[in-house]
Amino acid sequence: MSLATLYPWLKALHVVSAFLFVAGILTTSMVLAAERANPGSAAPVAGLLAKSERWLTTPAMLLVWAFGLTLAVTAGWFSSTWLQVKLAFVVLLSAVHGLQSGQLRRLVRKKALKPLPTLPLILVSLLAVVVLAVVKL
Repeated sequence: MSLATLYPWLKALHVVSAFLFVAGILTTSMVLAAERANPGSAAPVAGLLAKSERWLTTPAMLLVWAFGLTLAVTAGWFSSTWLQVKLAFVVLLSAVHGLQSGQLRRLVRKKALKPLPTLPLILVSLLAVVVLAVVKL
């Protein structure tokens, strides 16, 4: 099987992984925001969300990176400005995921959370990533 025939499958797996990753970080962002607004409100779901982070969101993030880098190498896009800008936003989203994971661990351990309003950052980054990937400016 050639890379040309694998390309649509790699792209589909990349999109599905990205969907799961973004769903995870958006969910975590909203749960953490609810906890900051009303301490103790997210405690019942914190443990379940922490497991979801470990077994779904983090593997999805790793798969997004693996499939995305494979696509970029296959298509020879690393010299493209749109990909370099997109990668900066993806690094930012990955960093947000790391920060949120730390906040979630603090919540599970019943420690105080620091203010971390990530939802606007996630939404702006997501918008940029999708536009750059589709339009390839």
